[in-house]
Amino acid sequence: MNSTHPDAPDHPDLPFSAAAARNRGPILAVLRTLLPAEGRALEIACGTGQHAVAFAAGLPGWHWQPTDAGDAGFAAVRERTARAGLDRVAPPRVLDLLAPPWPAARDAAPWDLVYAANLLHIAPWACAPALMSLAAGVLAPGGALVTYGPVLEDDVPTAEGNRRFDAELRARDPAWGLRRREALEAAAAEHGLHLAARHAMPANNRLLVWRRKG
Repeated sequence: MNSTHPDAPDHPDLPFSAAAARNRGPILAVLRTLLPAEGRALEIACGTGQHAVAFAAGLPGWHWQPTDAGDAGFAAVRERTARAGLDRVAPPRVLDLLAPPWPAARDAAPWDLVYAANLLHIAPWACAPALMSLAAGVLAPGGALVTYGPVLEDDVPTAEGNRRFDAELRARDPAWGLRRREALEAAAAEHGLHLAARHAMPANNRLLVWRRKG
């Protein structure tokens, strides 16, 4: 990266997410403890491609497939990947969780990791069970679905910042909002997945690890 400051754009001429720049380090640290030395990852809602580049660089035995619901940002993702000199990041593909059967995921299945960051709270609720269904159908034995972002939890007091964020999201779009972890667990169970691990992350986020039951 061109700057050590987490909020500084790596490439000023490319789309940039300050949040992705801040959270990539903490997420990568957890992924290194979870994942084997080698594998294949399918990223849902890749956005600017910052996570794909950071994680492919930080996990040298892993190949990364970025996807998003539309291709509007794909030129920037390809350019960011090219500038990083990473041949283990595949060209981005369209994958809309609300438009199965998801050939971008199934054509190259199985995957060792399905990864989605900061997606479920800025998408309709229907994306949550769709994500669980997709992961259950394409994960290799022993593979994991990893989700990252803020969630509400019955047994954890909600941070004031998350309360405000939830209200802001719902004001922008009534279909958006922080999801309750217990509701995600119920959706996962319907597709044979369970919550295998829960990691507290900076800024009141959670990294949740989902695996097949049994």
